[in-house]
Amino acid sequence: QVQLVESGGGLVQAGGSLRLSCAASGRTFSPWTMGWFRQAPGKEREFVALISSSGRNTYYADSVKGRFTISRDNAKNTVYLEVNSLKPEDTAVYYCAAGTWSWTLARSQDRYAYWGQGTQVTVSS
Repeated sequence: QVQLVESGGGLVQAGGSLRLSCAASGRTFSPWTMGWFRQAPGKEREFVALISSSGRNTYYADSVKGRFTISRDNAKNTVYLEVNSLKPEDTAVYYCAAGTWSWTLARSQDRYAYWGQGTQVTVSS
């Protein structure tokens, strides 16, 4: 089992920034591909970003490319999502997830076995 706990969400004005964190516990963290997903009200959950187990490879949804940065610290069992230049349409619950698939195959939700409870990000205009 892997337990994931997100933090760092909040209310921010458009153009602002936040740093989301996801702390993992329960099993060795380093082998897992880690992903961030989000779900806006009335919409399906969507992919945001992922990072390979080593941290050397990342991939982003087009809607956040250039504004969001995913990173991980395997020594701290934590993955981060820096969210910059926020827009009202970024408002959503943000979830982190852990999976064993290679990062090249891990863009869909079904590739992740473990999920956190989510952290709310609200962007005001």
